[in-house]
Amino acid sequence: MCILLFKFDPRPVSKNAYRLILAANRDEFYHRPSKSADFWDSSNEILSGLDMEEGKEGGTWLGISKKGKMAALTNYMQPKIDKNAKARGALVTNFLTSDLDSFSYLRKVALEGHLYNGFNLIAADLNTTKGDVICYYGNKGEPEPIFLNPGVYGLSNSLLDTPWKKLQYGKQLFTDVIKQSQDLTKEDLVKELIKVMNNQEPQLPDPAIEDQGKDYIRPILNKYAAVCVRGPGYGTRTNTVILVDAEGQVTFTERTMLDADISQWKTSTYQFKLQT
Repeated sequence: MCILLFKFDPRPVSKNAYRLILAANRDEFYHRPSKSADFWDSSNEILSGLDMEEGKEGGTWLGISKKGKMAALTNYMQPKIDKNAKARGALVTNFLTSDLDSFSYLRKVALEGHLYNGFNLIAADLNTTKGDVICYYGNKGEPEPIFLNPGVYGLSNSLLDTPWKKLQYGKQLFTDVIKQSQDLTKEDLVKELIKVMNNQEPQLPDPAIEDQGKDYIRPILNKYAAVCVRGPGYGTRTNTVILVDAEGQVTFTERTMLDADISQWKTSTYQFKLQT
């Protein structure tokens, strides 16, 4: 994924409020083989899209389970990557199938962080009875994971809340929408969030992106510096919105590109109640 925006409020005052509002973009080569979001098998327990790239099959960038485990991954932009490093997509799928809580899992991942190219990982335990916990670890940042306090966060291809202009702009648009969240129908809230995630206005100049990406990013900076990246053969190919309300009702909406064609999109919505 390239950009992830979320508001975390584990104990909302109003029954109409949301415990979690998350909007995310997956940026990838249009031709990279993937499966659209669906439950993994007939048990209907875990929901995510899946990477089907040879050697990385079964990894994912964002997923949630009915038990309330949720994880999201972004790559940390590096001018050069190690082609022999471990596949990062497995970090999400392993958490979704693990019995470890989010903080314990990220501590375990942190011990092996050096085996991967740069990444950021959000892991959450959403529990209607005990309260929600969201944690963060990035292998290019602090050595230990952290617990996140309630609030609004943004994550792109640098560390959590790094003030890239596109991320700051995306957070502002996101915040403007969620301020209205209790006055909008669920369908309209999803629609407005997807609109935010498709904003293609480049936020330039941005020396912070150039300093991190070096020569790798400069030729595509004009496309890359927007919330929605739209380049030839590479860019935003999936938008995902996850809503979790005060009662533990989950609405997962994915809008994804079909056949590597930027004019063809499919939207799917899944709804279920978290198991307590």
